Amino acid sequence: MKKRWISLFVENDIGVLARISGLFSGKSYNLNSLTVGITEDETISRMTISLTSDDMTFEQVKKQLNRSVEVIKVIDFTDVAIHLKELMFIKINNCTSQDMTEVFRIAQVFDIKVIDYNPGIALIESVQTEDRNNDLAALLKNCFINRVEIVRGGSVGIEAINTSER
Repeated sequence: MKKRWISLFVENDIGVLARISGLFSGKSYNLNSLTVGITEDETISRMTISLTSDDMTFEQVKKQLNRSVEVIKVIDFTDVAIHLKELMFIKINNCTSQDMTEVFRIAQVFDIKVIDYNPGIALIESVQTEDRNNDLAALLKNCFINRVEIVRGGSVGIEAINTSER
């Protein structure tokens, strides 16, 4: 079992997301992450999908996606140099002034932003890799036990330009 990434260019039509995600659930494939957004061409959306699977299952997934009418192109990111980022918001409740100082210190170390706060609550925005966000979430949950609320979006990815990245 290996973590894999696929990028899809799909028609920007009603129901396409439901049909693509339904394809995965219908075959009992579990998605780790799925993000979708419009591209520079308003008739096309780009999906970034993460799943954990073996080689044979992953080949089946790619074949089924390629057969789907709404799918324009399937790109396998598994062995390609890519840039991936995930958006994560973290709210820390019931902060003391000492807690707030610690929040700002952690934000500086992790190169993230405190985007909103009042004397008792801080809201952090992190646009990092999934692993980096996992590390941050674990640290904050440990530092601020039972006071952390986390919202995560899926990762988006694009092929690397610099050949030294490969």
